[in-house]
Amino acid sequence: MAAATSPESSQQARVYFQTPPGSTEEAGIPVRKAGRVTVKYDRKELRKRLNLEEWIIDQLTDLYDCEEEAIPELEIDVDELLDMENDSDRAACVKDLLVDCYKPTEEFVTELLDRIRGMQKLSTPQKK
Repeated sequence: MAAATSPESSQQARVYFQTPPGSTEEAGIPVRKAGRVTVKYDRKELRKRLNLEEWIIDQLTDLYDCEEEAIPELEIDVDELLDMENDSDRAACVKDLLVDCYKPTEEFVTELLDRIRGMQKLSTPQKK
């Protein structure tokens, strides 16, 4: 025999919590209010940085003509590049990192500098 279902019983059940008696702010115990999610970093900047890192990996696999896992251990620190005074210093730094690459790197360096122009450093946020 099938049970008849009413519209109320076919909807998802809801659970309601009641505040126990005596646990209000008057009793000295603060009632926890609904929290809000805070964002430590600007999502747009994080997305730009992620896209840049993916682009760098793609370019390095082409430059070194190998898979991502076989790229020589090198670190292109975007924050360090952003700290430098000018593009010629940035270009020299990146070229020094790519000294073992047998393919021409000038196009990669130029494109990298264009892509980081206007980016912000990702500094660790201060706790308030």
